[in-house]
Amino acid sequence: MNTWNVYVPDAVPEKEAVARTTHLAISAHQDDIEFMAYAPIAECFGSKDKWFGAVVVTDGAGSPRSGLYAGYTDEEMKAVRIVEQQKAAFVGEYGFLAMLAHPSGEVKDARNDKVAEELAAVIRAAKPKYLYTHNLADKHETHVAVALKVIAALRMLKPEERPEKVYGCEVWRDLDWVCDDEKIFLDCGAHPNLMRCLSAVFDSQIVGGKRYDLAAEGRRLANATFSASHACDTYSALNYAMDLTPLMDEKTDIVSFIAGYIDRFKASVAQTLEKFM
Repeated sequence: MNTWNVYVPDAVPEKEAVARTTHLAISAHQDDIEFMAYAPIAECFGSKDKWFGAVVVTDGAGSPRSGLYAGYTDEEMKAVRIVEQQKAAFVGEYGFLAMLAHPSGEVKDARNDKVAEELAAVIRAAKPKYLYTHNLADKHETHVAVALKVIAALRMLKPEERPEKVYGCEVWRDLDWVCDDEKIFLDCGAHPNLMRCLSAVFDSQIVGGKRYDLAAEGRRLANATFSASHACDTYSALNYAMDLTPLMDEKTDIVSFIAGYIDRFKASVAQTLEKFM
């Protein structure tokens, strides 16, 4: 798989480790995967026939830092984040972890096809049944850029090389606003101890000034409770996603696709208001 930083926790040969993948997550930064794709991590954990693979696209050099990490250079921070991500892969028993280490600027460059080509090669080798990435309404520009590169990569593949389903997950903007009948529910209730361990290994981000661990868990708990207003809780922890599967077809316009979600939400709100006016 090229010369990327590939880590296989159980030391299976790289090609074999990648090929066994059933669930693949592709994120912008180290720790995004653990926050947005915990459901498939938990589903594959301890399984003999389901394997979770992870791909981190950027190098993580631009992360905020304070405390112990306040004086770290970008190069030192990149090294720390690699180690933290490998710790998460070991704890979560990932089938493989690949870190492409692109600067964010390269990922956000619409003219740069290299990232999409690399992602296409990973997906082709892994042949996952399910693929998870960022949602297209995320407010972090690098997250959106990565999601677009993933879509571009999928469109490079033959139909038989593509996953069955592609999901866009919440990180820097939640998906509570999506109409209920369009939400994908990702059950995050299994192994709560594992969930907390995976978040906690990213010390450079937590001590560095962002309590992502508490925020991600709080969102899951809130989603589980507020997912249904007239029923007892069905989930103990829940993430939302949107179904990006139709975007593998290059005939589907990406902007119109995500605008449709927003338009339907707008119409739903208006309909409720009009009902009682």
